[in-house]
Amino acid sequence: MAERQAYLNGQWIDDRALSIPVGDPGFAMGITITERLRTFGGRVWRQPEHVRRLRRSAEIVGIDVAVADEIDVAITEFLRRHEPQRAAATIDGVEDDWAVVAFATPGVGGEPTRCVHGFPLEFHHWAHQYDAGVSLWTSAHRQTPENCWPAELKCRSRMHYYLADQEARRREPGARALLLDQDGYVGEASTANVVIYNGGEGIVSPRMDKVLPGVSVAVLRELAEAEGVPFTERDLTPAEFRAADEAWLSSTSICLMPVVRCDGASIGAGKPGPMYARMLSAWDRAVGLDVAGQARGRATISR
Repeated sequence: MAERQAYLNGQWIDDRALSIPVGDPGFAMGITITERLRTFGGRVWRQPEHVRRLRRSAEIVGIDVAVADEIDVAITEFLRRHEPQRAAATIDGVEDDWAVVAFATPGVGGEPTRCVHGFPLEFHHWAHQYDAGVSLWTSAHRQTPENCWPAELKCRSRMHYYLADQEARRREPGARALLLDQDGYVGEASTANVVIYNGGEGIVSPRMDKVLPGVSVAVLRELAEAEGVPFTERDLTPAEFRAADEAWLSSTSICLMPVVRCDGASIGAGKPGPMYARMLSAWDRAVGLDVAGQARGRATISR
C-alpha cells in the first residue's frame, strides 16, 4: 500500500516525517488553530464551513488569514492523493472513510506553520455507541470563560477537556465529561456539542454564542428544520439535561450519538430514543450512506 502523505508549509512529505520544532508556539504554548473534517464516500463533508471557521480562528489569534485559503486547497489535494488508498480499502461493500486534520500555528521566524494530514477513521472506537449510547458525568472543570478566549475559537488548548474526561472516567470507565459554562449552564462535551430533545419543545441546544459553533450541530439544525422538528437555543440547566426525553452528542466523526446516562442516572428510557433514530436516518440521507452501519462494518473489519 502507498504511504500516506502530509502537507507541511508548502510541501508534500511522507506522513511519518511530519513534525514541528519544539520552539513553535503551537507546541511550546498550545497556540494552534485547527479543524477536523471527515469524508463520506470519499468526499469531504462541509469543507467550506470548516474553512470558514478556520479563517475566523486565524483572525482571532492574529495568524495571516491567507493560511485558510492555502489549507483549503491542500485539503482538496490531500483527498485526490489518497482516494486510491481509501477506495481500495472497501471490503464486502463497506466503504472506508478518512479523517482530515488541518492546523496552523504562528510558526517560527514570522512564517505560520500550515499543515494538512489525515488517516482512516478509527470506527472501532465508537461504533458500538450508536446502539449502547454514551454515559456523561458533569465535571468540576468548566469551559473556558469568554475573557480567556472566545467560544468560537477552535484551538488545541484543551487541558480542561483532558482533565474533565479523566474525572469522568474515574467515575465510570468509558464515560465522557459534560462541561458547564461559567454560569453553571450546560456547555459541551469534551469534543462534541450536546443537545437534548423533549417532546413538548423539540431539540434544545445551549446558546451558540457560549459554545463552539459546531459544524455538525449546524447540520442537525438544518435536518431538524427539514423534518419539521423545532430547534431552539437557550440556557440549559444540568437538571433539565438529566430530565430530558433524549440527549445526543454531535461532532464531525460520529455525526450524532445518543447519550443514555448522565451522572449515573438514565436519560429517558436509558437507551437510544425514537427521535434519535429519526434524526440519524435524516443524516444518512444527507450524506448518502448508513452512518452507524458503516461504523459497525468497518469496526468488524478492523478487528
